[in-house]
Amino acid sequence: MKRVIAIILTALLAGCVFASAQTVSGTDRKVETGYAKTDFVPGDEILFEDTFENERTGEFPLRWDLLDGYIETATLQGRKVLAFTDNGLGQVIPLMKDKWNWLPEIFTVEFDLFVAPVSDEGGSELGMELCFGDRGASDYYNAASYVSFWYREDGSSRMEWNLRKPGSYDLSSGAKDLGLNPGLGGYLEKDNPVKAGEWNHFAFSFNQRAFKGYINGVRIINVPAMEAPGYLYFNSTSQYAYSGISNVRIAQGAVPLYDRLMSEGKIVTYAITFQTGKANLNPESMVEINRIAALMKENPDLVFEVQGHCDSTGSDSVNDPLSQKRAEAVVAALVDLGIAQSRLTPVGKGSHEPVASNNTEEGRARNRRVEFVKK
Repeated sequence: MKRVIAIILTALLAGCVFASAQTVSGTDRKVETGYAKTDFVPGDEILFEDTFENERTGEFPLRWDLLDGYIETATLQGRKVLAFTDNGLGQVIPLMKDKWNWLPEIFTVEFDLFVAPVSDEGGSELGMELCFGDRGASDYYNAASYVSFWYREDGSSRMEWNLRKPGSYDLSSGAKDLGLNPGLGGYLEKDNPVKAGEWNHFAFSFNQRAFKGYINGVRIINVPAMEAPGYLYFNSTSQYAYSGISNVRIAQGAVPLYDRLMSEGKIVTYAITFQTGKANLNPESMVEINRIAALMKENPDLVFEVQGHCDSTGSDSVNDPLSQKRAEAVVAALVDLGIAQSRLTPVGKGSHEPVASNNTEEGRARNRRVEFVKK
């Protein structure tokens, strides 16, 4: 069973991961407000992450396996992506040791998608599916569960889902029309979370049975019971000018912040991210920042040293001051949410305190982090 996708995503992280307190545009502020209300909780332990920053344009991305079609690394809207170059056709799966059985019982999947009207640059419809395969399967045709998103040239968009019920071949099916994007004419859906002409952040969570899906922090899918999958893959069958995926992040678990703090004396998070090489917080970082703010309001005696950590990409002369600025950005965001600045001390650690090898992508991803160390 072949499903459909054309996915267009961001490249978020390189070298360091956190961003700064700089002037926020009206659009960014609107997106941040949306994330302030979301109930999405990013996973804590990174299973797979690819920003494609270290890939060579025109080459097959090293951390993926091809199921069908053709893909290569390309540049899209100033960011490196995994591009579907065979008329938009292609099916790809993360390159994991156990190809068909690697997803845990609790996990999250995140990626960014560029959505824009097209004219003579490509086809007039973007179709994207994220497919989930059965545990113990031997090939990707066993992907009984999938989520699809499509976007048309007139600005209309829709998300659909067919998710296999536990212990059954029956499906939990649903769909949501997201309306037309503002500025494209016709009936405008003011609450449409899809942003036309911009990068959009997609996130999904699975917790033993429950499955949820989000676009730019707004929950679209809420299914109480789904069969636990063993793997996932992306599949693109639609010709579209912006067919490509990037900045894919798959993580395990979501341990409550207070539990992490009590067991380790600190909170290590990979969910606070920044624009590449800059000190600008990505909007989705507000999910974790709002959780930290809520924790500090519930526990008024908590005082943190906010540490910014990088991987070894780049020199110390760049990473050290950048990590400091990004730590300061996190502090500024928390202060904006009502936390007293006296309870927060920003410290840039650069790449001097790695927790994993910098010789692998997974290791570098673990080293790019923000830590809230209890004082």
